[in-house]
Amino acid sequence: MEKEKVTSGSIVDYQVLKRLFKFVQPYKGQFYGLVLLTILLGISAPLRPYLIQYTLDNDVANGDYPGLVNMIYFLCGLLVIQAIIQYLHTYLSGWLGQFIIRDIRVKLYSHLVKLRLKFFDKTPIGQLVTRTISDVETLADVFSEGLAAMVGDLLQLIFILGIMIYTDWRLALISLSTLPLLILSTYVFKEKIKVAFNDVRNAVSNLNTYVQEHITGMSVVQIFGSEKREYKKFTDINREHRRANLKSVLYYSVYFPVAEII
Repeated sequence: MEKEKVTSGSIVDYQVLKRLFKFVQPYKGQFYGLVLLTILLGISAPLRPYLIQYTLDNDVANGDYPGLVNMIYFLCGLLVIQAIIQYLHTYLSGWLGQFIIRDIRVKLYSHLVKLRLKFFDKTPIGQLVTRTISDVETLADVFSEGLAAMVGDLLQLIFILGIMIYTDWRLALISLSTLPLLILSTYVFKEKIKVAFNDVRNAVSNLNTYVQEHITGMSVVQIFGSEKREYKKFTDINREHRRANLKSVLYYSVYFPVAEII
């Protein structure tokens, strides 16, 4: 079996995103609703600590008990509203991702059934299964965990920076002095994890291809008494799969503590 080797392009491929967003067209209303919820989350997240600071500096410091009680009620209401928005945001992003992935998978399969038999003779079935199921499934993260979360985090960062600068621009600049180190470490992590994910995709594809081919052709394996030899090949492929995943785990386990320290 010839092992497949795939590589990825840039970490943000705008051409791929543009093609993906064609599948968003049937769900414009839900997508715009998700954008609105993302904006609301970005605004509300930094608002709560600012209100707590205001309460401590005014109501608590001046002994304004009625003002403190009113602010507590307001903060509790804000928490409930945030929880509702978070629920709607999480559910809608997951819903949108699953419906888009369904459409992509149907379109991909309709394309596969129209290909010539020569293509299937040259391409391992396990590889096609990986592309149709596993790789397409990861695209759901672009909508449910990737794009929406990224936009929400960016909005939160902008509002938090605005509040920091408004409160004390000198302290804000001091806090941001470690930003170059964070950007550098994130860039290094991004390059490393991109290679690691390529290795994981290759390993999954090779593993699926090997299992599918040899289960389908098990009668041939047993006729020639090749069980031990094929078992050794499988353990080697499985070991490569484990190595590729542990490599990505290592990068994550190093990056996040470093980011926290910075």
